[in-house]
Amino acid sequence: MVKRFFLLFLLAAIALVGAYLAVVFQWSYSSGERAGWVQKFSRKGFICKTWEGEMAMVTLPGTTPESFDFTVRDDAVAAQINASVGQRMRLHYEQHIGLPGTCFGETGYWVDSVVNVEPPVQLVPAPFPSPAPQAPAPQAPAPQAPAPQAPATSH
Repeated sequence: MVKRFFLLFLLAAIALVGAYLAVVFQWSYSSGERAGWVQKFSRKGFICKTWEGEMAMVTLPGTTPESFDFTVRDDAVAAQINASVGQRMRLHYEQHIGLPGTCFGETGYWVDSVVNVEPPVQLVPAPFPSPAPQAPAPQAPAPQAPAPQAPATSH
């Protein structure tokens, strides 16, 4: 009787863990796209190998880039990213939370597609217009020499 109860308990626990993992893998907390330059991309893991990457996202020229860490589980998508490292690209991701351990990836952001993006148009600021020519400043009249006085005559 005890063995049967233990076996049923063990089977129920395995079924619950399996159901939890199935839900976590199929359900995504969020999904979206990020654009930027992939600056680091490598295959990592001792037993479970996954592709891990880092994307630098710059909002405005001259600002500090924000880093986006992601995981790629599909080798075809990883090959696309590897071919485009250093180029501007757009990654579509799904965020999975509640995953046990790092065997499924070091991050919860799983990239499932990639699109190369044309480089943005460089906005070159127009040169400042030169100031309009100004009319010459009126000059003060030159000081006039005093008029010569007639010599005084003596009588």
